[in-house]
Parts: sequence; structure tokens; C-alpha cells
Amino acid sequence: MKMLFLLIVLWLIFSSGLYFAERNSNLATITSFGEALYWGVAAFSTAGIADTPQSNLAKLIGGIWIVLGSVIFFGTIVATATTYFMRPLQHPAKRIIDTIEYNLEQLNDLTIDELDLLKETVDTLIIHVEKLKEKQSTKQGNKQ
Repeated sequence: MKMLFLLIVLWLIFSSGLYFAERNSNLATITSFGEALYWGVAAFSTAGIADTPQSNLAKLIGGIWIVLGSVIFFGTIVATATTYFMRPLQHPAKRIIDTIEYNLEQLNDLTIDELDLLKETVDTLIIHVEKLKEKQSTKQGNKQ
């Protein structure tokens, strides 16, 4: 969401800059703020349908916007898709630890009964972890 907000703010800034750089040019093809906004979307979307700015300053502003806008827009899409597809590949232990850490932050909100239940659960977990460690060390000892 932050990247979308950043993209919109930069689009408005660069479109404004382009409009103000072009408005005094006799050869300008972008003559209104609405056309500058349209140009801002068409330019970074690589559609190739944007008018070419005429003044050197507008060309510089436009070039920076095309590169920056494309990187932010397409970079956000690639990062989102990568995160979506990589999430199932994360190690389950990391998710367990994250869940435990989150729940530890909530301890102050628990009642005494809930704290007692938590203690029993943690004690059982510790016993289970110790058994697993013992079992794994026995397996490793047999391999050597």
C-alpha cells in the first residue's frame, strides 16, 4: 500500500513538473494538466502512446519519471508475486516461532486461568522438545 501511495504522489509531482516545464513552449504537445496526468501514466506503462515532451527540461523530467515510475510499478508487482509464491516455501519452524513471539506480546492481556493453561502447555512443550532432541541425538549417534 505504501508503494502505491508513493507511486501516486510521484506521478502527481512529475506530471506537474512536466506540465510547468512544457506550458511556455510554443511546440508543446502537452498543454493542460490533464494531458500531463495522462502522459504520466502512458509514459511509465511502456504503452508507447505518450506524447513526447518538447522542452529539454520536460524531457529530463519525463525521462526520470519513466525510469522511476517503471521501477516502482513493475518492481512492486514482481515483489508481490514473488512473496505470494515463496510464502509456502518458508520453513514452518519460522512460522511457529513468529506465532509464539506474537503471542508472547499478548501476555499482559491474559487472565490467571489463561496463564495457568499457558504454563501447562509450555511445560508439555518443553518435555516434548527434550524428547525430540534426545531422539535426534540418538539417531545421529547411530549414524556415526
